[in-house]
Amino acid sequence: ELSAADFVNNDPNFPDANVIFEVTPGTLTITPITDEIVITAGSGEQTYDGNALTNNSFTKTEGVLLSGDVLTVTLLGSQTDAGQSPNVVTGYQVMRGTVDVTDCYTFGTSIDGTLKVNKRSIELTSADDEKLYDGSALTNSTVTVTSSDDFVSGQGVSFDVTGTQTEVGQTGNEFTYTAANAVTNLDNYDITTVFGTLTVGKRAVTVNITGHHGSSRHAALQWY
Repeated sequence: ELSAADFVNNDPNFPDANVIFEVTPGTLTITPITDEIVITAGSGEQTYDGNALTNNSFTKTEGVLLSGDVLTVTLLGSQTDAGQSPNVVTGYQVMRGTVDVTDCYTFGTSIDGTLKVNKRSIELTSADDEKLYDGSALTNSTVTVTSSDDFVSGQGVSFDVTGTQTEVGQTGNEFTYTAANAVTNLDNYDITTVFGTLTVGKRAVTVNITGHHGSSRHAALQWY
């Protein structure tokens, strides 16, 4: 970007009127680095806790980016419920100080990461109970979480306990469950049920029998 006005004639042997400066601009060409930079979005995995799983980390092809150049990557991905979805590279930029030098590099197709949320494992156990036979049904509506994992705060289930035992013997304390409120999505839980045992035992009865005593040797003993 030079012009004739950028030059001054300092030779006293040639008057300015006889000097014409002809300027032919040169060309400065910078070609991009042809080695590809491939960006791989970060992946992540967690057990369902009601919070969104994100990951803004990434890796890139090493040995291509010049010292002093800084690569910034924009990622888009989020997974809250149990399942998985991609973590996508939506943009990138290389800066050298305040100068954008992205076009000085060659970028290959980016690789998506994976965001995976696993179901929360819950074990529900109904109560054991027992009594001696008294003619009335034995029931117990207590159900507890017996796993190390529990429901996420504000979520849970309601129970319908149907187990009952009246006669001597035992049976499972069966129950069913449903989501306790609208924010509980049962698809986020892997729930197993353990039925307690309802036992009705025999009642011990002692019967005392007293015979009749007579004074005659020929008295007959009768049982009723």
